[in-house]
Amino acid sequence: MKKASILMIIGSLLLLGLFVFPLWNIMLGAPQYPEPLGMNIHIDGIRGVEEFDIQNIDGLNHYIGMKTLPKAEEMWEFSAFPLVIGGMVFLGVLIGLLGFLNKVTYKWFIGWFVLMSILGLLGMYDFNAWMTDYGTDLNPRAIMKLTHPDGTPMTYKPPLLGNAKILNFNVISIPGLGGYLLFLGMLLTVVASYLGWKSSKPKLNSESNETTAT
Repeated sequence: MKKASILMIIGSLLLLGLFVFPLWNIMLGAPQYPEPLGMNIHIDGIRGVEEFDIQNIDGLNHYIGMKTLPKAEEMWEFSAFPLVIGGMVFLGVLIGLLGFLNKVTYKWFIGWFVLMSILGLLGMYDFNAWMTDYGTDLNPRAIMKLTHPDGTPMTYKPPLLGNAKILNFNVISIPGLGGYLLFLGMLLTVVASYLGWKSSKPKLNSESNETTAT
């Protein structure tokens, strides 16, 4: 159980990378931009990949009626996410330490993983909902009003994951380094749960044998 507990602690601590590195990255490339424009989405705000990327993206979006990218204080998520991640790191390390001292079983490791998975899915759902609103709620007084061949207004929602063609821009949406550290940390907690379960089997078998002998 000690190896499992150490992995549980390490996996939880890897989430601290989200306080330094971006969770997600969106890049916009087009012929007129030899250097693609990009934004890094951190748990506490949105920042440009390069110094003027946010300013340039907002400038382009203005022509088609999209909102400016929100500042940290304009979205409650950027206040809540650091607290959630900090709380899950603390909880994971605490469970790992208690496991090391044989105060809890591997089932607590599984519980942490399930809770983190639920929070992660809720976060992705919220992120996708924000991008949908960002790309579809357009200013009717926009300078450019583009429509599909059937006459319906065009939307400009970036993909949640992968590539998409928006006008003459190729948009790529992928996890950032912080996102990969999050996935790695969660994977380590799965391994910790497996090792904890595996180490508990001989103990359960020996207890069963002792009961039978008695």
